[in-house]
Amino acid sequence: MRVLIVEDDEGIARGLASHLRHLSWAVDMTDSVESAWTALSVEPFDMVLLDLGLRDGDGSEVLRLLRRSPPGKLPDAALPVLIMTARDQVAARIECLDMGADDYVTKPFDPDELAARMRALRRRSVGRAQPLIKTGLLEIDPAARSVHLSGRPVELSTREFGILLALVEVRPRVLSRPQIEAALYNWDSALDSNAVEVHVHHLRKKLGDGVIRTLRGVGYFVPKDVA
Repeated sequence: MRVLIVEDDEGIARGLASHLRHLSWAVDMTDSVESAWTALSVEPFDMVLLDLGLRDGDGSEVLRLLRRSPPGKLPDAALPVLIMTARDQVAARIECLDMGADDYVTKPFDPDELAARMRALRRRSVGRAQPLIKTGLLEIDPAARSVHLSGRPVELSTREFGILLALVEVRPRVLSRPQIEAALYNWDSALDSNAVEVHVHHLRKKLGDGVIRTLRGVGYFVPKDVA
């Protein structure tokens, strides 16, 4: 999952980014309304963590612009937005939720609780209600970052798990290599030209050839039910 943190307190932003990257998520950071809107306009993020008190204005302006975005273009008007702010007044929470925010937490917050809220938002955004993903003989637990195939645990690297989860969440839709790269790598990541292909090769060795399929010239997909 690709996450954009919009926070002007560098210490908070870096600490939160470190925690989320440890959970296998790709994270980028901006610190203003202008830089956040620029990032959202050029990169396909899966979620936004939005502070309200930014250095060049109120973060709610990002939310307002996002929800008015034209359909079918970046930024995605339906992009999940979680507000994280020191403003704890009920009126502020109501205003943001009515503007289109999906969740609201007040500082200071527990990073593990925030991650759980993010997983819940992600489930809803991809149309999934259950915390576990089960398809055929494959079972994935995003919270525990664990994978079982036919009941046996399968050890995956961070990148392997990220690719598998990205494909399974949209199955049987095909994702191109650039789409997978955009979901897994932040701006500062060093990316080899064949990184995705290498990770898919390792996944097939661990899961078998039937889990991740190739549509030649287009990309990769996971069948609706993995036999």
